[in-house]
Amino acid sequence: MNSLVFVRTLTTEERRQLELGLRSPDAFVLRRCQILLASAKGKEPPQIAEFLGCSPVNVRLVIHAFQLEGLDCLEEKPKPAKAITVGVEPSKYDELRALLHQSPRLFGKKTSLWTLSLIAEVCYERGLTKQQLSTNGIRLTLERLDINWKRAKLWMTSPDPNYAEKKARRDRLIRLASKQPEWVLGFEDEVWWSRLARPSLNAWTEGPPLKVQLLTKDRDDPDPDAIACYGFLRHDTHKVAVRFVEGRPLANVTIQFLDWTCWSAAKEGKRQLIVIWDDASWHTADVVSSWVREHNERAKREGGVKVVICELPVASPWLNNIEPTYQYAKKVILEPDRKLTAHETATRVCEHFGCKLLPYLKTEADSDTVNTACHSSAR
Repeated sequence: MNSLVFVRTLTTEERRQLELGLRSPDAFVLRRCQILLASAKGKEPPQIAEFLGCSPVNVRLVIHAFQLEGLDCLEEKPKPAKAITVGVEPSKYDELRALLHQSPRLFGKKTSLWTLSLIAEVCYERGLTKQQLSTNGIRLTLERLDINWKRAKLWMTSPDPNYAEKKARRDRLIRLASKQPEWVLGFEDEVWWSRLARPSLNAWTEGPPLKVQLLTKDRDDPDPDAIACYGFLRHDTHKVAVRFVEGRPLANVTIQFLDWTCWSAAKEGKRQLIVIWDDASWHTADVVSSWVREHNERAKREGGVKVVICELPVASPWLNNIEPTYQYAKKVILEPDRKLTAHETATRVCEHFGCKLLPYLKTEADSDTVNTACHSSAR
């Protein structure tokens, strides 16, 4: 327990000055005079603190200050100026802006999303700051630059009980394919390209946020509101091949796309095609599995490209590398003040991915005609 502290014996002049301080308009002087006079009367610090509504520690500090300084302790001392944390030098603001418009992967990081801590780390590594700043220091720096910050959101965790097993198989196939020049590994997925809905436009901007026009459906518009396509992102070349669909993705259309992808791989002299995709119903349909088995048996007898299917865990879009390419492409083809036609949408998508706009895949009633229809459309 802390020992009790009392003020020393007051002189006549000190007592007079303290009593005059009881009428001071300055609350700092008033409170200190009350504490010192009460202590001179033999009141203990806890009693003084309870009466004045303050902390016993503050009472002891006032008494100790009077012991050292006398009546000078009644004058409030100027508070020392807080040290200002030096952030990015103004001469390097342009370099910081340019840095934020680039991917963190260009600086050796394993993510494509900027976070405040990652910005601080890269700024220190690049010499923009003399020491690594805290996240709050970076946030204040961005505010000085009038740059809006959008926090990166994390993906949800997959509920698949076999998540680890499926992910391990995916990673193993990627490693094996990188060592086999006759193998082609790619990520496949379908996407709808809406002519009305606007993609989420999170960006580093100076000044007010960007505005885009809201679009509505026209009764006399002959084009559909959205068109679907199949896409295949090759892991070796990082190129995306797309085929648009008349209608929606179906198992029979999936077979056409697989057959066309095999035909394209065979033209390059490849022997095995590894397709990584999710558990969509048109992927897991029995007719698709049967086609893959029959195709592989025919390829074994007559020669051709063998197909290996790798199914991703449930609800794990972060494992499908083609997902972010779709998200970025939707922003690239955006027209801020008008609605694109279906043909314009398809053309811009193909121009963005650097592939040809081939005839749309159609739903075939007879699966035996798939190969003929697919190969003829590719030509």
